[in-house]
Amino acid sequence: MQRTALYEAHLQAGGRMVAFAGWEMPVQYAGIIHEVQAVRQRWGMFDVSHMARAYFRGADARAFLSRLVPSDLSKVAPMTGQYTVLTNERGGVVDDVILYELTPDEYLMVFNAANRQKDLNWFHHWRAEWGLAVSIEDHTEQTVMLAVQGPEATVRLSAILNADLQNTPRFGARFVEWQGVRLFAARTGYTGEDGFELIAPAQVGATLWRVLLDSGATPCGLGARDVLRVEAGLHLYGHELTDETNPIEAGLSWLVSDRTDYIGAAVIQQVKQAGPARKLMGIRLHERGVPREGYPVLMEGRPVSVLTSGVYSPTLEQGIGMAYLPAEWAKAGTPCAVEIRGRAVPAIVSTRRFLKTG
Repeated sequence: MQRTALYEAHLQAGGRMVAFAGWEMPVQYAGIIHEVQAVRQRWGMFDVSHMARAYFRGADARAFLSRLVPSDLSKVAPMTGQYTVLTNERGGVVDDVILYELTPDEYLMVFNAANRQKDLNWFHHWRAEWGLAVSIEDHTEQTVMLAVQGPEATVRLSAILNADLQNTPRFGARFVEWQGVRLFAARTGYTGEDGFELIAPAQVGATLWRVLLDSGATPCGLGARDVLRVEAGLHLYGHELTDETNPIEAGLSWLVSDRTDYIGAAVIQQVKQAGPARKLMGIRLHERGVPREGYPVLMEGRPVSVLTSGVYSPTLEQGIGMAYLPAEWAKAGTPCAVEIRGRAVPAIVSTRRFLKTG
């Protein structure tokens, strides 16, 4: 079991540690509801150092990455990021990633911890297959990554790092000099709130965490992170996305360009043109209950799907979840039910945008 450079800091802050994707990570500190409210109302911070980080460098870096993803990378400018997916030959999703262009010949990719080795193997396989000039360097263990999120996050971070971050656009990135080291700061996150994700050398991780903590940031764990991302309607690999999930049915058609030279393009374009047989939608409970992954979704009393994710939302004070529904049922406002411990709890189909956030 691996530990991030912040393991001891989590214990000192009262973090309850659990195994997650091969890492010991904090699931909560003071409590999930407290942590969710801190991020929605003020600012909180997460250790996301378990997320994989790799650099792609060389004359063929963009050409190589373009063949792995359906997005048009020619529209990505230096020091900006693109949320996208890696696709396989069947049109399924190998992983969802954020790809940052540092220069036209250098890219940074952040991808899921559970898929780290799988993705690295995928990259090396296709580099050998295509014979392109690109180096691939995994920097996951040499660095830490912190997500600082919430309506106060940008102002607070600007003061702490002595840098004006407020003019950085959404999905923009910059380097910041702090205490003699260079930090990578991107205006991205996984909560639906404003904020930044910071990447720093592992040796300064604990110091950075302590400065943020002493400045009033609420430490948050995996539990709050999951609730926040479901409230924001964001995908999680292994739940809303899998190797068998087409990005069109997942509601990600906006990141699929008209290019035909990436892996799985023919299958994805066919689904895009014909329309998906199922669609990822939101589910809101009308009555008290906590929906969970795998619970059946009922239409007119019969099961038609299962929840891919489900949580109690302290922000909305109701149970919410997501599910792939047959196209004929995938319309916001359609009555449905979720089976919870043998009881059909009334619910309604909604968009995945459960609440308006920053």
